[in-house]
Amino acid sequence: MARIPSVHTLHDGDWYLFDYGMVISDAPAAADWDRLHEATGRPMDDAGSTYWAHRHAFDAGSLESTGYWAAVLDRAVEAAEAERLDRLDARLWSRLNPRTVEVLQALQARGSHLALLSNMPVRMSEIFTAEATWSAFFERLFFSGPLGLGKPDRRIYEHVLRELGVDGSDVVFIDDKSENIEAARELGLRAVHHVPGIDLAAELGL
Repeated sequence: MARIPSVHTLHDGDWYLFDYGMVISDAPAAADWDRLHEATGRPMDDAGSTYWAHRHAFDAGSLESTGYWAAVLDRAVEAAEAERLDRLDARLWSRLNPRTVEVLQALQARGSHLALLSNMPVRMSEIFTAEATWSAFFERLFFSGPLGLGKPDRRIYEHVLRELGVDGSDVVFIDDKSENIEAARELGLRAVHHVPGIDLAAELGL
């Protein structure tokens, strides 16, 4: 495989492609999980909970909101309840990482091209696109739910590259999951693994 250029070897026309969860957003607070618990009668924050058991299908658009919450709660869920739970779900992931926001501000100030690629269900992506202040940083927003594809499926990266009209080597990709980083690197993207404690500004040479 061809050598992947360093993230510090930047050129005009390069794109910075950010993940959302645990990169732009911080981890949910206990109070956020508590609100969802109160609304559903079930604890959701445990790694083995039904919230997580069906999450990939929801993120990838295989389940609509009513179907996802019905699977989570093991009962029928009407549209109005699903909307209320979707709103609580979006609130769960709305706490921003101030260090990443500073990086986005710095990149925007110097005129860099910014795009987002997130595994996110359809309704949450609609809520954030319409209402979240962070969405204004980005020229392009790509979400797994509307696309019907999720990371680390290489097809979602190929779709983004086609839409941006660039090669993989023209993109610096920032994500918190190692499997997503590996998939991106296989397509030639310059990837930065966003691990706890990372100095992202330093990693990007800012």
